[in-house]
Amino acid sequence: MSISIKNLKHVYNQNTPFESLALDDINLEIQSGELVGLIGHTGSGKSTLIQHLNGILKPTSGKIFIDDVDITDENISLSNIRKKVGVVFQYPEYQLFEETVYKDIAFGPSNLGLSEDEINKRVIEAMKLVGLNYEQIKDRSPFELSGGQKRRVAIAGVLAMKPKILVLDEPTAGLDPKGRDEILSQIKDLHKNEKMTIILSSHSMEDMAKIATKIVVMAKGKVYMQGKAKEVFMQADKLKSVGLDVPLVCDLVKKLRQNGFNIREDIITIQEAKEEIIKYMRGKKI
Repeated sequence: MSISIKNLKHVYNQNTPFESLALDDINLEIQSGELVGLIGHTGSGKSTLIQHLNGILKPTSGKIFIDDVDITDENISLSNIRKKVGVVFQYPEYQLFEETVYKDIAFGPSNLGLSEDEINKRVIEAMKLVGLNYEQIKDRSPFELSGGQKRRVAIAGVLAMKPKILVLDEPTAGLDPKGRDEILSQIKDLHKNEKMTIILSSHSMEDMAKIATKIVVMAKGKVYMQGKAKEVFMQADKLKSVGLDVPLVCDLVKKLRQNGFNIREDIITIQEAKEEIIKYMRGKKI
């Protein structure tokens, strides 16, 4: 499913002394099947934008179209939109509340009035999609799980609703390196195998470089830059002008090139750097 955002503006506390412009004339096109990384400092407007995508927040002005349906129309059924656009907020494991993993994941589908067989099928499918073993953990308390597992249970709960678009706000926040890698791997697999449109926000340039097919940079409530990951991260000076950085490996590659290593300059991930350096060293027969 595609998303089209036209002249979106959002003002908090409008017409009060506390009025604050959070989004300022946002225009953005997200094609069906894209995996979009949303980056920007705290206060850039990322979370506010995310909350508009399934109607949690209403725009002060502007339009949002999900597959050509105007979700800002006052007559639109937001419950139908929310079935299509699943949002996983930051630290979603804090929203887990049922006594078992199964019941937590089944909560959303149960509210759709589905049969027990369909609910069971959806829970099994959702757990498989996020790499959780159904038989091993379905009857366990979610509070007994690791941080990464809890996060995946929370994501599975949204996936069990069968959304066409998945939106994740800082999905790796607060996780240890192993948990971060697990979540990123599952997101990447979801995108590849389910052809799902995915939007995720993150402060981690490394995370974005690993999995995003497109990067949208936000600053002061505006879309500051957008393009393919390599195109965006090659513009280090522009990113640094708004307080952002490039993946650390980009600086390493720059220094290697300055010291005579004839390697590609558009490297943005550690894996790419590893492969290119090995290729270079073999060519030099060192």
